[in-house]
Amino acid sequence: MNNLLEQIYKLGIIPVIKIDDVEKAVPLAKSLIDGNLSCAEITFRTSQGEEAIRRISKEFSQMLVGAGTVLTVEQVDRAIDAGAKFIVSPGINKKVVEHCINNNILIIPGCSNPTDIEMALELGLEVVKFFPAEQAGGLNYIKAISAPYTNIKFMPTGGINISNINNYLSFNKVIACGGSWMVKSELINEGSFNEITNLVKQAIATMLGFEFAHVGINMENEKDALQSASLLQKMFNFNVRNGNSSVFSSEFFEFTKTPYLGKNGHIAISTNSIERAIYYLELEGFEFNYNACKKDPSGKYVSIYFKDEIAGFAVHLVQKKK
Repeated sequence: MNNLLEQIYKLGIIPVIKIDDVEKAVPLAKSLIDGNLSCAEITFRTSQGEEAIRRISKEFSQMLVGAGTVLTVEQVDRAIDAGAKFIVSPGINKKVVEHCINNNILIIPGCSNPTDIEMALELGLEVVKFFPAEQAGGLNYIKAISAPYTNIKFMPTGGINISNINNYLSFNKVIACGGSWMVKSELINEGSFNEITNLVKQAIATMLGFEFAHVGINMENEKDALQSASLLQKMFNFNVRNGNSSVFSSEFFEFTKTPYLGKNGHIAISTNSIERAIYYLELEGFEFNYNACKKDPSGKYVSIYFKDEIAGFAVHLVQKKK
């Protein structure tokens, strides 16, 4: 997977934007950045799209700007000249795709059936847009048509919103989702940029899905760990589970058999995606201890610790089971 696709994966959400008034483009981009979502797919549905891409790219170099609803080779060239880093099209136009490939431009064309997917694979693509996602059958349809194709991933767009985005992102063949619910045209045209920022923050929080998992308490030995867990069992009828390195009392209290990270112990926070959580938290300035992490056989993070403690407790992320 190339670097741009890796970045799109970490972002998870790609705002799909229709610009009616180019003067709104830069304030809109700032509202996305303020919400920590430095990405925008500006569609060519209006005559303002090209200039909007140009202004955003010039003003915010950190912004990953793409061009959407690209239908012709000429539009590809105009979009790239304006500063677009990737191209998205509603369907798979062989001439447009080949032009992008020949010029080393990332293109994510729309596909909605096996014939489209096989054409994309023949052209050497690894990610396609599934459009219109909800109207074409949603996640169940993606799972069904993708089964024979192990090397293709999807970016569903169309009908995606805050209530269903995690259903799509939970499928390992979905790289990210395109959506417009946080950047609706009426919000942009009204200049409701603070509301857009809040909706973006809400979308990211929903995607990451942070939840308290458990608290770990450092004990000196197995005897003390079992004694503490048994006390909670006697008090609250919590089940005790004796593991290799710690003893759990219910799913929320862990007593280590030897002291580990953290003066007092650790706090575990679960998330829908550790990779995306790391990306967004590092944007906020938080640091991670990459020497204190666990990965599964595929190389995906299972857990990772933050660099700093909170009130004497180390803090780590744990991956929710999908």
